[in-house]
Amino acid sequence: MSTPTDPQTAVSGPRTDDVLDAATTMDAVTLHVGDLEGMTSYYTEALAMEPLEERSRGREVHRVLGRGTTPMMRLVHTPDLPGVDPHQPGLFHTAFLFDDQPGLAATVYRAAQDPRGRFVGSSDHAVSEAFYFADPEGNGIELYTDRDRSLWLHARGQILMDTTYLDPNEFLRRHLTQDALDAGPALAGRVGHVHLQVGDLARAEAFYVGALGFEATMKEYPGALFASAGGYHHHVAMNVWNSAGSGPRAATLGLADVAVSVPARDDLDALAARLRARGLAFADDGRAITLRDPWDTHVTVSLPATTTQELLAR
Repeated sequence: MSTPTDPQTAVSGPRTDDVLDAATTMDAVTLHVGDLEGMTSYYTEALAMEPLEERSRGREVHRVLGRGTTPMMRLVHTPDLPGVDPHQPGLFHTAFLFDDQPGLAATVYRAAQDPRGRFVGSSDHAVSEAFYFADPEGNGIELYTDRDRSLWLHARGQILMDTTYLDPNEFLRRHLTQDALDAGPALAGRVGHVHLQVGDLARAEAFYVGALGFEATMKEYPGALFASAGGYHHHVAMNVWNSAGSGPRAATLGLADVAVSVPARDDLDALAARLRARGLAFADDGRAITLRDPWDTHVTVSLPATTTQELLAR
């Protein structure tokens, strides 16, 4: 976590902080999709997103979707790739965070009414209330809202998370409002965290915690590791439930990029120093550092306020 430097003792050169700044957040996730129009229609109608901008790049079309001016995902039309393999490393789900329960309930209701997706379940995680879906091409989705941080429980240096049943119909009865439904994409939404499938938790921790600089928040959940910046319950999660022992992922539809946003160039300099110390290859264009995790998942760490133009250029 970065701390202010006393200007009287400041020295030049990159910082060597071991962890990401507390203000780190997640950015828009990128998916390779086979049916660009069908997937756009699904996310606009089921999740109340809007197309913000698009760009052609050779045979590929890159389209950014979001709410308001906030990009939430980039769809890259790559129809020649094989379908999502649920057993290889990559995306377990993209988790979209909503500001309040009515906003969440309205999106859950829309998604549940759309026959192109599939409802997977709902859970109370103690720190959050969450609903799970799969999109038409098999990408996992979580829709959730956080409980106030004052209600989170801590023990053994960890944030305690649980998985208990959450009745979706009762949640909708309590929180769904016509105003929230009518608001649609005018209600705020953003990527709260990304949950990945990996081949090995120790290697995942070495990369996402040791190198990138997230801090582990829960290591006792069977087959999974949760990590964050700034004491959040998790910005990234990694599990081996379907993918234990897997090597680098093949080129398929599904996850194309996991994006993280850090507050300042100093944070990128500190990240670069960590990566060099570990001998990890990366690219740095001044506003973003890009690299690949041990399973060949592309990761982008960039400065904040990513524009649609920057997202389309990645």
